[in-house]
Amino acid sequence: MLSPTLEHGLRRYAIGEKLRALRLRKKMGLVELGRHTGLSPALLSKLERGRLFPTLPTLLRIAMVFSVGLEYFFTEDPRRHIVAIVRRRDRIRLPERQDARTPAFFFESLDYPATERKLNAYWAEFRPVPPEKQKPHTHPGVEFLYVIRGLLALRIRDEEHLLAAGDSIYFDSSLPHSYRRHGRQPCAALVVTTP
Repeated sequence: MLSPTLEHGLRRYAIGEKLRALRLRKKMGLVELGRHTGLSPALLSKLERGRLFPTLPTLLRIAMVFSVGLEYFFTEDPRRHIVAIVRRRDRIRLPERQDARTPAFFFESLDYPATERKLNAYWAEFRPVPPEKQKPHTHPGVEFLYVIRGLLALRIRDEEHLLAAGDSIYFDSSLPHSYRRHGRQPCAALVVTTP
């Protein structure tokens, strides 16, 4: 039994409402959620209606089903999930791969603090790499790339596309692809992928 002070403090987070919103967004019933979490539909219903407050392990079991972190439930302002600002000074520059001796590009995440992202956005700066040293990669989903400056050679499978500033491309990123700067001018692009 919780004290009125603790109960009042927990109600501010509206954990039950957030849980219900996640479930309905996935068009999932209480029975189906129960199968995924190992929790009874009756318990889940009480949690959603605010009759009970979950323990952290219980909440984590539920969060994992919906691919959200525990922080999702502990923000007081639901708009915080919609608005996420990344200041240029706070971005972290990373190489294409940590083990790459001469990476073909460096990237910076433009949306890392946003929760429940529907896409991922990056600032990428490309380097000159001999075509024979390009290392193709794949990832699920699609990719959109908009060249901001310079010339970019984008290889998708065995076909190379040369893109200039102002050009864009949308493609299936499950196909092997790689990038390299073409020419001497610096090359940068905005890259958007689906998670």
